[in-house]
Amino acid sequence: MRKDWKEKAVMFAWQHLLLIISLFIMTLGVALCVRSDLGSSVISTIPFVMSIAGESGKAPAMTIGEYTYCMNFLLVGLQVLVLRKKFEPVQLFQLLIGFFFGFLLDINMWLTARLVCETFIVKLAVQLGGCLILAIGILFEIRCGSVTMPGEGFPVALSRAFGIPFSKAKIGVDISLVAIAVALGFAYFGTWLWNVVGIGTLLAMVLVGTLVRLLEPHMAWFGHLVCYRPGFRRYIYGLARFIYPRK
Repeated sequence: MRKDWKEKAVMFAWQHLLLIISLFIMTLGVALCVRSDLGSSVISTIPFVMSIAGESGKAPAMTIGEYTYCMNFLLVGLQVLVLRKKFEPVQLFQLLIGFFFGFLLDINMWLTARLVCETFIVKLAVQLGGCLILAIGILFEIRCGSVTMPGEGFPVALSRAFGIPFSKAKIGVDISLVAIAVALGFAYFGTWLWNVVGIGTLLAMVLVGTLVRLLEPHMAWFGHLVCYRPGFRRYIYGLARFIYPRK
């Protein structure tokens, strides 16, 4: 029994270490989309507008990652309101995942701070690269088998509560987030912020999902990695065999 408990604890830690790596990859993709100046990915449109408003003194001065966590907190709250008694307490773990997502997004925004896109070709290349990296991160996150991100959890809640197909619920939520970001841009600055919601945003909406479908059949190796059982003894034994090979 104790051995089983230790095995489950190690697997839980390993699974969520891979999840954090997946979130880092996802947020790197999001940061590149933001840096492209063609329009951020859907999930970051509202936090991006709010962070710009914060820099100009028109809203609380918080980073894009901090605003992302606030939005994720709101999305989890909406899930509770929609599902009510059907809401599973384990889904509150989305708050922790949302926190890590926002924290890692700020780290990747810092890491990409020196990236300046001056020509359209460079902007497009950075946007495409961001979409590809974001798609890979999403595939990793899905295969970790943990609680989903709030951005996916809310459409799932709508699907369960109202019998809407998940794909339609997801599209509806994404369109709503983009529409709110556009409205916030007009509210704070009186104009459409094309660097926040632009051609790059539309490209991300279409391309990320397409890349996920195309790459998914080639991701079995990551599933095997998730099922791997890391263990200190195994590492020591393997190192010993490498240093002192049998003759």
